[in-house]
Amino acid sequence: MSNQEQNSPVLEIRSLSKKFVKPLDFAGKIAQKLGSNIREEVVHAVDGVSLHVNKGEVVSLVGESGCGKSTLGRMVAGIMPPTSGEILYKGQNIASLTGEDAREVALKVQMIFQDPFASLNPRLRVRDIIGEAPLVHKLTTAAEQDDYLDDVMLRCGLDPSYKRRYPHQFSGGQRQRLGIARALAVQPDFIVCDEAVAALDVSIQAQILNLFIKLREDLDLTYLFISHDLGVVEHISDRIVIMYLGRVVESAPTEELFAKPNHPYTQALLREIPRLDARHADFTPIEGEIPSPLDPPQGCHFHPRCPFATDRCRQEVPQLKSVAPGHMSACHLNEG
Repeated sequence: MSNQEQNSPVLEIRSLSKKFVKPLDFAGKIAQKLGSNIREEVVHAVDGVSLHVNKGEVVSLVGESGCGKSTLGRMVAGIMPPTSGEILYKGQNIASLTGEDAREVALKVQMIFQDPFASLNPRLRVRDIIGEAPLVHKLTTAAEQDDYLDDVMLRCGLDPSYKRRYPHQFSGGQRQRLGIARALAVQPDFIVCDEAVAALDVSIQAQILNLFIKLREDLDLTYLFISHDLGVVEHISDRIVIMYLGRVVESAPTEELFAKPNHPYTQALLREIPRLDARHADFTPIEGEIPSPLDPPQGCHFHPRCPFATDRCRQEVPQLKSVAPGHMSACHLNEG
């Protein structure tokens, strides 16, 4: 692979936003006309996010529950449309694609979900769960389907003799391998991993992470890896993007982020990672609760929980700016 290919974005997201609106019902509309201050409920799940993922890269998207990272992943995978903004795959705006081009992108960008049981149809056998899509999309033939399926299962660490079993007959780790095999069966280039190890035991997490690393090397895959745990993504990521309440607050190469975290939120997340060399340390959670996306704070969304917040933080939205080569942070403290 040439350096130009390696450094070219496979995925580029530009000012992506997603709002979920709950309209007023009939009674609410009447109350509003009578002078009540009742209004539509709007959840700002993703708020103007821009990022890119280069070919062969693993970019991890990290943040607390409710920050919008899974919603962003679903938009990238084409499961839900954005409210505004653009998603470009290999330079093409996926919203403008139709016909065969749209079908090709839908196959090349796949998603692995958090719950390895809920994401599998309990009424289908493994043979159908993994093998149906490549057959429909003519990636294999009916005569070659069994051999194709065996190869995919072996690559994911599954015994092909289990292909007539149902999902409930597998352990949690095996079910997650089934989810990975289902995604790989359509020969993707880009995989969105949405908390793909969060529901697994720690020992199984390590096995699945090692599988992701091996698949990346063998198949030249590119990952957007979504997680709430910086400790999980430390050894698999090339870059880490930190999200808070729908916005990106920091982005940096993995080593740089762990060595020199810039944003107060990133610093707080890193303090919560258990370390063997800090076994006697007193771990304290980030103060306060994450604000409601129904009514996010003015200015910097993190200011109600930030120990360094100033009046400017309460009024003005900080912009992502470079603080070091390849290191971006959205914090007014960087401006003195």
